[in-house]
Amino acid sequence: MRETSTTEKVKSAKQLETPVQTGVVVVTHAHYGASLIEAAEFILGKQQWCEFVSVDGTRAVEDTRNEIQVAVSSCDQGQGVIILTDMFGGTPTNLSLSLLGAQNLEVVTGVNLPMLLKVLGSRSKEPADLALDAKAAGSQGIVVAGEILRSKVGGK
Repeated sequence: MRETSTTEKVKSAKQLETPVQTGVVVVTHAHYGASLIEAAEFILGKQQWCEFVSVDGTRAVEDTRNEIQVAVSSCDQGQGVIILTDMFGGTPTNLSLSLLGAQNLEVVTGVNLPMLLKVLGSRSKEPADLALDAKAAGSQGIVVAGEILRSKVGGK
């Protein structure tokens, strides 16, 4: 049996390393974020450095803000974190915005499944660039399907 050299072991270990990725935290009302991550993982497989925080009104606002901060810290592997929230002006967004400036962090509102899939598939990007991609993917994912069908068959 051939012995593995030190160089081969180092190469093998490097191949197993996960590249640094932007962390993802989904902060939403109720369990919407948990369900979005579950759906994304059904499509893409298990995701590292991706967490959700549910805002449900049963906890003090400061406790929820602290939970978001813990999730951000847990997901930050050195490249920063993008927080995806459900609606601008809502408590999940307002609490998330209160964390801006503390680290390499970006907040994008209006999260939907196409947005989350884009973010999870492009996490080698910095949070600011990833936020622009997230916004575009979220918007492009909203389609009046009947309009497309009617245009294909010549209807109105």
